[in-house]
Order: sequence, then C-alpha cells, then structure tokens
Amino acid sequence: MDEEELRGEAIIDVLSESRLHKLMVAYSALERLPVGSFAFLVLGLVVLATVPWYFAAGWETAVSIFTLQLLFMMGDALLLLALPRKNLSFGPWKAQTIVLATPRTLATAGLCLVGWQFGVGWGVGLTILTQLSATVAFMWGSFIEPFRLGLTEMYIFSDKLPPDAPPIRILHITDLHIERLTRREAEVLTIAKKTEPDVILITGDYVNLSYNQDPQTHAQVRQFLSQLSAPYGVYATLGSPPVDLPEAVAPLFEGLPIQLMRGSWTKLNLDEGRQLILLGLDCTHHLPTDQARLKSLVADAPNSAPQALLFHSPELMPQAIEYGIDLYVCGHTHGGQVRLPIIGPILTSSQLGRKYVMGLYRHGRTHLYVSRGIGLEGLSAPRVRFLAPPEMTLIHMLPLS
Repeated sequence: MDEEELRGEAIIDVLSESRLHKLMVAYSALERLPVGSFAFLVLGLVVLATVPWYFAAGWETAVSIFTLQLLFMMGDALLLLALPRKNLSFGPWKAQTIVLATPRTLATAGLCLVGWQFGVGWGVGLTILTQLSATVAFMWGSFIEPFRLGLTEMYIFSDKLPPDAPPIRILHITDLHIERLTRREAEVLTIAKKTEPDVILITGDYVNLSYNQDPQTHAQVRQFLSQLSAPYGVYATLGSPPVDLPEAVAPLFEGLPIQLMRGSWTKLNLDEGRQLILLGLDCTHHLPTDQARLKSLVADAPNSAPQALLFHSPELMPQAIEYGIDLYVCGHTHGGQVRLPIIGPILTSSQLGRKYVMGLYRHGRTHLYVSRGIGLEGLSAPRVRFLAPPEMTLIHMLPLS
C-alpha cells in the first residue's frame, strides 16, 4: 500500500471521539472566559470545597479552609503564568488552573469526613498536608521532571545479522509535542549527536495538540528536524491524527533529509553485510484499519533481514508478534506521563490499556520498546510529568551468535 493509497483513505478519528478528548476540549473552552468570569468560577469551586466543612465543623473552620483553598488555587494560577515566561511550557493557564482545581476541590471536600470522624484538627491538618503535597508535586512535575531527559540503552539480538557483525545502533525519538523550542529540544539534539547512531527513527506527535495549526510551531518543528542526521538516514512516521494533522504536519518534511514513511518499507544496506528493513505506517488508532495496513505492508516487504516497525502506538503488538517483526518502536503512552506510586499510570490513551505502557516487552522474536517520549500532552492537560521522565532510546541490535 503506497502513500497515495493511504492519503485516499478516510481517517477514522478514534481519539477525537474518546471521552477523555472531549473532556479536555470542554476544559479548554474555559480559556475564553473573561478574567472576571474566571475568578468567579474559581471562587465557586472554593465555596464547593468549603461548604462541607461548614456543616461538619462550623463557620470559623470553614473560613480557614476557604482561605487556604483560595491561596492554593491562586498559587497554581501564578505558577502556570510563570511557565511560558521561563520558556518551559505554553499551555492555556485558565483551563489548566481549573483542571488542577478539580481534584483539589474534591480532596478538600472529602477530607471534612476526617475532621468529622477524628476531630477538626486532624481534618484541617491532613487537608493542608494534602494540598501542600499537591503543590510540591505540581512544581516538580512542571518545572523539573519534564526536563530530566534521559537516554535509555538496550540490547537486542537477531539471527538475521551476519555472525560477528558490529551492532546496528538505532536511536529512537518520539512524542516531541513541540509548542515552542525549549532547552529540552536542544538536549535532544545534543544527545542525538553524542550517541552517533547508524540510523534515527522518529514515531510521531511532532506538535502539541494546542499548536498543531500554528505557523510558528511548524517553523520550529522544521528547524528542529533539519538538525537531525545519521549515516544511514533519518526515518519518520506521523503520530495520532488529531495531533499530527496529516494535511498540516506531513508537508513539514518536504525538503528535509528525512524519509516520511506512510505505509511503505525500505531496506538499509549498512557496512559489513548488515541490512535492516524498515516498515513505516500512519497511525489512526482504528484497529481494523491499522491492522489491515500492517498486514498489507508485511506482505510486500522482504524479511531476509531484521525488520523494524515504526508506528506511533503499541496497539499493533499482537500483529507484530504474529508476523515475527524483530523490532517495534513506538510511543504515544508517555509512560502515563503522570504515574502514582503503587497505582502506576493514571491514563495511557492506548486501546490496550496498561498492557504495553513503557519500556521493553519481548514475545517470541518480537521486541517492542514503548518510549515515554519527549514532550507533553496539549489542550487543557497540565504540562506536567510525574514519575515518567522524558527519554530517548538507543537500541543496539546485535547478531544472535
């Protein structure tokens, strides 16, 4: 199936129809509120958090809780306003404030039960501790962890490489989600040069959902991509359709030394008899469509050398196992982006749930690596990472013998 056939097919926008996406869009609409109306909404949430305390502990305690709750929510807003000024992230501050205020409101309202059951002092103390912990976590997740970019190295083996051949060094990059270029993207380029890979693979989501039609973002994505190079080339696929709008993002690759693979394969002839077959697919998240495309692509491509599948999401792993694909690199999940101790990721945005969230998975001859990616979700999603720092992956593919 070639690129023209893919472009002729209707893209079934599964993600845009999801409840999570619709909720993010609804919160994003709050960005259009005038400042006065926004302030009234915040005060309304503070009142909602406070009312149960009035009935459980009286007026004086309710006033104290009201004041504390208002201060914490104002603190969130001030921190969000600081992020673009420090060139860290560029999300809508009003929408994010309300998103963060929602769990704050529920937590404070619910903790009045502690005060009612064990005493007002315990309830108020636990409320302060909870809200303060949330602020510390938010500061870490927005100012620190998104910029703790790491390089994960892994070794896999293939019986399709010549014995005693040197490893093929494959650098995988995914989920850039560029709003504006920051020091994080500069670090990506630094690591890409230092690792000296044979080939670079990129698996989509180049822009942020809030900026996917923004000309300045598009120009900066091209600026970033133009600085990537490897001896045997740079190869890429598109990400989720609502993010990497094909009509907007695909043209960004025109004139760049990067091969955008949209339902195609290519064979790389490296030195010392090494070969690598790359399979690249657009991702729709509509499983029947993506599965059919992969089946067609595998039928067309040779398998005399190791095959590496570039696809944005881990959702095709069952088929990759069936077809004996040697390496499958993807992102999309961000490792959850926000992970809680013991609980793990809150969300993965994958139709396979938590089955393939992050890291290396091996089934038969198939090695899947799900990267946590580089950037952050858009729209009203808070621009935070927690226990899921960004990463790039350097894969060493070695002969089995």
